[in-house]
Amino acid sequence: MKRLNVNIDHIATIRQARRTNEPNPVSAAVICELAGADGITTHLRSDRRHIQDYDLIALKQVVVTHLNVEMAATEEMVEIASRVKPDVVTLVPERPQEVTTEGGLDVVANFKEVKKAVDALRTNGIFVSLFIDPDLKQIKASAKLNIFQVELCTASYAHLCEEPGSATVRKIKEINAEVERIKKAARTATQAKLNVAAGHGLTYRNVAPIARIPEIEEFNIGHNIIARAALVGLDRAVREMLTAIRIA
Repeated sequence: MKRLNVNIDHIATIRQARRTNEPNPVSAAVICELAGADGITTHLRSDRRHIQDYDLIALKQVVVTHLNVEMAATEEMVEIASRVKPDVVTLVPERPQEVTTEGGLDVVANFKEVKKAVDALRTNGIFVSLFIDPDLKQIKASAKLNIFQVELCTASYAHLCEEPGSATVRKIKEINAEVERIKKAARTATQAKLNVAAGHGLTYRNVAPIARIPEIEEFNIGHNIIARAALVGLDRAVREMLTAIRIA
């Protein structure tokens, strides 16, 4: 069965807009789990624009399913993860002025830096996943690092699906080509004995073709769920995404 980890970063974004104490990401995590989410994902950024260090400590105490923390491969972040000990750390690229993560981690170009972070995390008993583009060179480099999972970045696919109506129809060949690229990457990762997850820009409208890829076992989805939750409630939003990925 396909697993859904709900990224609750943007619950914290709302809180930080007023520098107050609500809404509480921990409360959101509990609602997500009660709605059937298989795990909670969150991203501790160097600028602390949403999730704060104390959120991780509280989430570690409360989450009963699976806590996945995204972070850059820096000494600061590795030290924090080694203290908090989430179930999984997903190493991601991070640029200070970016609105959101802009693509996958370049494992090939940053192999030594990534290896250092992976080794330190594994020494502390933390499973490591790498957020990478669906590129065969990146998968092969990742497989050398003794990690358990890669998360394939679906940003290019999601971007192609963004335009409404006929604009999307005109891009159907490009969309199908990107789906095939993700399929090939997922197969390659599985052959390399890696678990496969996917995420970034996935929505209720575009997730089905990716959910049909058998090798992809896990999805990390946040913004679209939280955006829908603002209109219909978090419980319903999570349940609807679970349905979207499991009946695809």
